Amino acid sequence: MARAGKLDLRAFQQELAARLAAKTAAQVESSRLGVSAAGQQWLIRLADAGEVIPAPPLATVPLTKPWFLGVANIRGNLYTVVDFAGFLGHAVAAPHAAGGTSRVVLLGPRAGELRAGIMVPRVTGLRNLAELAPALPPADAPAWYGQRWIDAEGAAWQEIDLVALARDPEFLQVGL
Repeated sequence: MARAGKLDLRAFQQELAARLAAKTAAQVESSRLGVSAAGQQWLIRLADAGEVIPAPPLATVPLTKPWFLGVANIRGNLYTVVDFAGFLGHAVAAPHAAGGTSRVVLLGPRAGELRAGIMVPRVTGLRNLAELAPALPPADAPAWYGQRWIDAEGAAWQEIDLVALARDPEFLQVGL
């Protein structure tokens, strides 16, 4: 009988571990990273974001669009960095002008081999989709716009599909 108790305990532990892993995966899927840029609130899937880092030193590249800030050495790998607000058509801010709050959201492995990041003036933290209501994105939204959401205060949050952004011809064409 003692043997059966051990088997039940092992089965219970395995089931519990599986349930915890499923719950964690569901929580990650229902969470988004909130960022502010260009006077708007944006959401990024955690699975699409590789990492969020403080604004690194940048080497500028001549004959590129103003929103292309340059190249950064991040742990021995070169990453291109784009000013997200500038890419959206707003004024390009100096990377360190926001009092040190600027962050670079690196594109994760789901974006393929592209080593790039978008600089945003501020990261606002994690948002739970269960606390947001879905809304329609603008009619003229680019292909990399995901779902639009409205929070309890009525503020709009636009989801960014970083994988689609990484394939957008305008995003990839940084040269003048």
